[in-house]
Amino acid sequence: MLTKRIIPCLDIKNGRTVKGVTFGNLQDAGDPVALAGQYSSRGADELCLLDITATLEGRNTFLRVVEEVAAAVSIPFTVGGGISSEQQVERLLSAGADKVSVNSSALVEPGLITRLADSFGRQCVVVAIDARLEGGQWQVLSHAGTRPTGRLATSWAREAWERGAGEILLTSFTADGTRKGFSLDITGEIARLVPIPLIASGGAGEPRHFLDVFTRTGADAALAAGIFHYGVHSIEEVKSFLKDHGVPVR
Repeated sequence: MLTKRIIPCLDIKNGRTVKGVTFGNLQDAGDPVALAGQYSSRGADELCLLDITATLEGRNTFLRVVEEVAAAVSIPFTVGGGISSEQQVERLLSAGADKVSVNSSALVEPGLITRLADSFGRQCVVVAIDARLEGGQWQVLSHAGTRPTGRLATSWAREAWERGAGEILLTSFTADGTRKGFSLDITGEIARLVPIPLIASGGAGEPRHFLDVFTRTGADAALAAGIFHYGVHSIEEVKSFLKDHGVPVR
């Protein structure tokens, strides 16, 4: 088993880190630069910064936070939110980001995935998929979970890989913020479908949930927010638990 990654996620709105339940009821969780620096020094393998209202508000992901986070951390980080062009990606990478995440814009224009992979390398391109369980099927949502797309998460994940995605970030809208555990069924299904790394997101509430997603699905990494931001569990605690149960972590 390859080394598994633990990735704190910083959802950012108006320059502040926020956290909610199923993408709503947002509560302040602190300064993103300070949080990023703490996670970098406390064992996080990577970070994910998502400007969660960029697409809804029709604006670009802001560079200031990216630049400040780059100066504060010594680990790779991914930036997402409102990214729809090569020019935006070039600015974000120049500001210090290591990878970019695309979601709604790729659903509108799937060719964007291929263009970004051709321009910057597929290892730089993360396709984020927000999925909700409806009628026994996992449906893809866009625009911060506000719009159904009519696409199935499995078929969109495979198309994203075929178009050039280097990694999939799968967030269960159904489990997000509930702290009841990752959605193991869809995570496992997509992990079997695509031969690129898969990040599981949505529902982490305790160390055992990380163990479950790593031992019962093919997820390569697990992303969490609230349990880390509010001190429910630490990254060190999660990694220690995983090591004790035979899961290789850094």
